[in-house]
Amino acid sequence: MNKANIVDVLEDIAVLLELKGDNPFKIRAYSSGARVLETMEADLGDLIEAGQLSGVKGIGAALVDKIETLHATGELEYYTKLRESVAPGLIEMLEIPGLGGKKVKKLHDAIGVESIDALQVACESGAVEALKGFGKKSAEKILTGIANRAAYAKRHHWWTAREVALPILEGLRGLPQTERAEVAGSLRRLRETVGDLDFIVASADPQPVMDWFVTQPAVAEVTAHGATKSSVRFEGGLQADLRVVPAEQFAFALHHFTGSKDHNVALRQRALARGYSLSEWGLAQKGEEGDQQAEIPDTIQTEKGLFEFLGLAEIPPELREGLGEIEAAEAQQLPNLVTSADIRGVFHNHTTASDGRGTIEEMATAAEALGWDYLGLADHSKASYQANGLDDARVLRMIESIRAFNQSGASAVHVFSGIECDILPDGSLDLEESTLGALDYTVMSVHSSFSQSEEEMTARVIRAIEHPATTMLGHPTGRILLRREPYKIDLRKVIDAAIANRVIIEINANPRRLDMDWRLWRRAAERGLMCSINPDAHSTDGLGYFDAGVNIARKGWLEKEQVLNSRDCAGVLRWFNQRK
Repeated sequence: MNKANIVDVLEDIAVLLELKGDNPFKIRAYSSGARVLETMEADLGDLIEAGQLSGVKGIGAALVDKIETLHATGELEYYTKLRESVAPGLIEMLEIPGLGGKKVKKLHDAIGVESIDALQVACESGAVEALKGFGKKSAEKILTGIANRAAYAKRHHWWTAREVALPILEGLRGLPQTERAEVAGSLRRLRETVGDLDFIVASADPQPVMDWFVTQPAVAEVTAHGATKSSVRFEGGLQADLRVVPAEQFAFALHHFTGSKDHNVALRQRALARGYSLSEWGLAQKGEEGDQQAEIPDTIQTEKGLFEFLGLAEIPPELREGLGEIEAAEAQQLPNLVTSADIRGVFHNHTTASDGRGTIEEMATAAEALGWDYLGLADHSKASYQANGLDDARVLRMIESIRAFNQSGASAVHVFSGIECDILPDGSLDLEESTLGALDYTVMSVHSSFSQSEEEMTARVIRAIEHPATTMLGHPTGRILLRREPYKIDLRKVIDAAIANRVIIEINANPRRLDMDWRLWRRAAERGLMCSINPDAHSTDGLGYFDAGVNIARKGWLEKEQVLNSRDCAGVLRWFNQRK
């Protein structure tokens, strides 16, 4: 277990002990130990290996044993039993803003509350406001917290979070007191979902910036309003934090609050190995007098300057996940990431022929407005009856309609005829082979029988991949972010089969799918897997989702050569024809 996770466990232990009313000194020992461990710059593994953890001030003998056990095994029997001894409802109550361990214990001891539902009843009945130390306002705040809990607890799709963040960023940049402003956090790293928003501003006069931030019309709740940090919640439940720093600290703060934790730890360790301490406030020398060290520049204005000072190429934010980017940057081997400008067209899009809301003409016009050379249309096949899927005869008529459109010269965009063909439960395909052969390309997807075992689903999908007519595999895990878990499937075997059969796996760019997951792409592409970024658009507006797919490709270290739709129309045609 890494240091960050161990810190989380120690903090949990302190809260659980508080809920049980344990010795205050014991509680403080765990809480303080977590803080010491969190801020400790030395490598935890090195300290443990050298037997020096007990020499760290603030970490007593009892904590040393538990930290070493967690580090070595990832488990701690004491912690497991402690959690089991506390009613789960009490732990859930801690998620309500303003309720810490002491207050939850008091509510439990005084009025027997053991769940959020019971707490709501107690607040509504007046039992909570009658308690000493609470009162009417406290009860009202708790009720508000309960009402908002579901929304606050959720993560948010990157696409939705960006829509909230961009106007705020534009507003911050428009303030006369703002010298520089950027969004940080998981939104900047292009994570598929975002917990909250982080904004970093450089300014010598922070108060007007703070005042503007907390008074935006969409703010539903101001949770903090300080001199250099403020926090708000918006009506949709998304929280946003603003930090204002002096201009000379901006690059360091931006890097730190962009994250990820693992990336930051690795970069701090690199700085320490060179005799420097790195934090959100800047760089400081740590070596003994007489050590040979590079002089720290008076000001490092950019993250690029910070990376260069530490002997690294600039690492794009989306790669900062602690997955080998430091080593690649040191070796000058970071990928030349694909960009939105590289995309020449997209596949897997729907029209009014099935469940889309745009005609062939409307979809082509929208593609032309995006500057694309081509557009693939792939309506559903007949097994997707709920989506008005096409049978063989309708598919052939659709092919003729697309051919006639291309011949008309009505658009500079060439339209490829495709289909999103259902992979049936046994792995067979939903259309006749002659129909599939008449198309320019096919996207094969699972839309039913999600409850199959991993072995069944894997075999089902591989059988479809091995079919000669298969060009692409659509949304390979069927996940719907924040709503539906992936079905059980061995993607390692699926990727192997796709490479062996020269089948493309898509990045389904719908912001609620973003499937196949970015964590799998780097190694798969290195082994020869080809990607296609497909918006799965059901309207002209949906074509714009391709941007979210490019995010995932970038997080997966993909270069344009590994993405089919970075090729021109002739290059795509060659791929399709060679596949046949």
